[in-house]
Amino acid sequence: MKYIFRALCAVVLFFPIVTLQAQQEQHNAHNMFNQVSYNPGFTGSIGGICATGLVRQQWVGFKDEEGNNVAPQSYSINIHSPLNILHGGVGASIYQDQLGFQKEIGVKLLYAYRKDIGMGNLGVGVQVGFINGSVDFASLEKGARDAGDPLIEGKGDQSDMLLDFGFGIHYVVPEKFYVGLSTTRISEEQSTTLSYNTKRHYYFNAGYEFAFPSNPSYVIEPSILIKSDMVKTQYDVAALLKYNNKVWGGVSYSAIRNMDPISVLLGLKIKDVRVGYAYTIPTSKIGSSGSHEIMIGYCFKLNFDRGRESYKNTRFL
Repeated sequence: MKYIFRALCAVVLFFPIVTLQAQQEQHNAHNMFNQVSYNPGFTGSIGGICATGLVRQQWVGFKDEEGNNVAPQSYSINIHSPLNILHGGVGASIYQDQLGFQKEIGVKLLYAYRKDIGMGNLGVGVQVGFINGSVDFASLEKGARDAGDPLIEGKGDQSDMLLDFGFGIHYVVPEKFYVGLSTTRISEEQSTTLSYNTKRHYYFNAGYEFAFPSNPSYVIEPSILIKSDMVKTQYDVAALLKYNNKVWGGVSYSAIRNMDPISVLLGLKIKDVRVGYAYTIPTSKIGSSGSHEIMIGYCFKLNFDRGRESYKNTRFL
């Protein structure tokens, strides 16, 4: 275990680009329900004020030699709504990621211009926000391989604020399919205080709804999310089986090096509230009992007259 912990410390300190996929951008098994977190073009695409919260505890039971919990943890809440006066939608996102003794807290403001095109609706969105990164160098120094390392010695707990920009487009045909392209961390901000830099990420996601012809109460929803920093690329492929859009179950496969790839998803909808749970099966040698993720989503439906017909579908929060 101590060798794994030391390797984790080395990754955080000396290879910030390698940690981007795990630390700088969240990995969620429920990404099909949380598209607004990585594509601002999704903002305002649902006919209501919609909020989604996610909690992920990765590698449960992974601790350092002193018993500290150093397993990755992530928390996020996103809210967005159509806003007719701005011809689109607005939203906000708050998240926290923690990997060992490195923590990142981010706030994003979102806007998307929306227009009906063909059978569906197109959203072109932008985001602007702030990232507060911090590293507890004192705790990290205790687990360092080499004593007296000038990169961490005597630095204590330090933090820095960075800017964050994003752009995305998203097209959806109600109850048929959706497809999106987006990029985050466009400005690639750098922090000399933390020896830390952000890296631009690119996303492609798509999903399709297939109802059984003999029994349309059952729907299969395959989806894919591809994200890349142009150094490494990650593929998340999932398939959900839904019954009356009230109960669902499925599996997700994530092609991530040295990570547990397979997750099992279960969910339930009660009125306008969705609750989902995902368990990532431990297959790596990291020494944990797996990873857990909880998703809660709620939509306040808007019934006032918008002056034109618009897309209303709460399948994807």
